[in-house]
Amino acid sequence: MEEEAEYGFIVNVDAQGSGLLSDTEKPGMRRRLYEVTNTAFEQARIRAPRLYQEDRGDGILSVLAPDVPPQRVVGEWLEYLHQNLRQTNRDLNKPLRLRVGLHIGPVTPDAHGRSGRAVDLACRLGDCDTAKAILKAAEGAPLVVVASDRLYEDVVLAGGRWVEPDHYRRHEVELKEGRRAAWFTVPGLPQPPDPATAAKDLPPEPPQPQGTGDSFVQNNHHHGSGQFIANGNVDTLHINQYGGDR
Repeated sequence: MEEEAEYGFIVNVDAQGSGLLSDTEKPGMRRRLYEVTNTAFEQARIRAPRLYQEDRGDGILSVLAPDVPPQRVVGEWLEYLHQNLRQTNRDLNKPLRLRVGLHIGPVTPDAHGRSGRAVDLACRLGDCDTAKAILKAAEGAPLVVVASDRLYEDVVLAGGRWVEPDHYRRHEVELKEGRRAAWFTVPGLPQPPDPATAAKDLPPEPPQPQGTGDSFVQNNHHHGSGQFIANGNVDTLHINQYGGDR
């Protein structure tokens, strides 16, 4: 029998920078990821069977039942998650930093998990370049949250316990589905940093060798005979040769 889609709240959590961790570091990261996430669900009184979860390696996909109040997720659960992260990161050399994508929509269950365009969108929002850039720019912050435009309009704007609509900033993001509007917040900050402005504040890259046009000065220490080959035009070539063939 084919399962029917059910309306649900989708929460996708990803760990920032997990690809830089060694195999010995990843189990600890995953343990902390589940601890902070599931403790926050318990604190917000969101439990099975109203909570379904799938392991995503360096993340967790959660789908909440339609009767879970959405304000409780964007308010209480996010605040608990933020505080849990702050607590667990206090003694870590490599703090756990998370990106959370949020959306609401139809989700289809089957024997292997949950699927649907709403699931895809929640995952891609949390994994988009803008989310990564904002968290990178928010030095010391452990969490960035990305809400879909629909979720912001239908849920966040209505407010509620610990829901602060004015702390969100709208950005246009490029996804596989095309250009979409999304709303970003960094708990603990009145506004998330602007990734474009933050990029301008980064130190400039070291200058590359250059001269007139595509030419440059090259100092080469030559320890044998043979040809010298360079890309582009060379204005001046200094060769110091020590000894003969070796």
